[in-house]
Amino acid sequence: MVETPSWTSEFKQSFKNLKDLYQFLEWPMLEELEAVALSYPIFVPRSLALKIKLEGPEGILAREFLPHKAELEEKLNQEGLADPIGDKTFFKAPQLIHRYASRALFTPTTICPVHCRYCFRKNELNGNEELFQQDFLETLSYLRSHPEISEIIFTGGDPLTLSNEKLEKYLKAFAEIKSIKDIRLHTRYPVILPERIDQDLLAVLNLASEHFRTVSLAVHANHAKEFDETNKTAIKALSQSKIQLLSQTVLLKGVNDNPQDLLELFDLFIEMKVRPYYLHHPDRVKGGMHFYLPLEEGRKLYQGLRNLLPGWAIPHYVIDIPGGHGKVTAYNPETTTFSGQLISKNGTAIDLQEPDFFV
Repeated sequence: MVETPSWTSEFKQSFKNLKDLYQFLEWPMLEELEAVALSYPIFVPRSLALKIKLEGPEGILAREFLPHKAELEEKLNQEGLADPIGDKTFFKAPQLIHRYASRALFTPTTICPVHCRYCFRKNELNGNEELFQQDFLETLSYLRSHPEISEIIFTGGDPLTLSNEKLEKYLKAFAEIKSIKDIRLHTRYPVILPERIDQDLLAVLNLASEHFRTVSLAVHANHAKEFDETNKTAIKALSQSKIQLLSQTVLLKGVNDNPQDLLELFDLFIEMKVRPYYLHHPDRVKGGMHFYLPLEEGRKLYQGLRNLLPGWAIPHYVIDIPGGHGKVTAYNPETTTFSGQLISKNGTAIDLQEPDFFV
């Protein structure tokens, strides 16, 4: 296979320098943003930067992808965590996080097509963490010795940063382990850099579907304003392949924290043949706490969304309990009030106090 250069060319032309980005936007740059970008660098493709420019500095896209002084605000960061979901606790082999008995996260890259300011791994991806160090033979050895693992979830970074050849190599290796039946890839590429969805990639995914029970691609988007005809066309091409498409959305204060915006987004996913799958309560990530909202507020929003969508299109509303206790349902049909406890994946009651800036 020959890698199509179009998406890689746009990737290389992305803005990595704050001054260059703001010069393109033609907006005045606040001095304090330079310190933010030193701690949490920017990466914004030019096509996305144009969308941000057209929407304006107070827009949804600017809030999602441009640095904000709140990222370094001390009071907020006292409530944030560098590893909010406990990746390091369940790091078991090179590039492998084994948190759930039947599923393992595979982290083949630290690179993404955009730096999301709310990212739960923004502190890990910004460093030289052990969980991204490669030793694929040892990874495969761990998987062979743990036949209870039936699903590999490609995460990162963004797994579609890998070349088609590299992705195909990983998929073929996993296909040789008979206990692995399902593959899932979580990605922002179809929305942020849709040129990545080329014919060679579709061929790799279609071929993989012949060797696994399911191959799923979880498309990450948080607001309908992220979409245009170009990325809708890319997602349509994916929907016509042999894989299943799922959605992943993070509930974010100031971005999509109202039922109407969420309804518009999930309606759009449905139109594009993407099955609504996850609505994540925001993680308590250091540098991203300005996106956080109380669980009680999230439950009320989700309750409203449940009344607006057909049952088969309602996403799972989930929360990752800090400390590595796992992902659990965040919705309680008995009450929207939060008692301060959640039941972990193992059935243990975990105390989870809301940040004091909500008190």
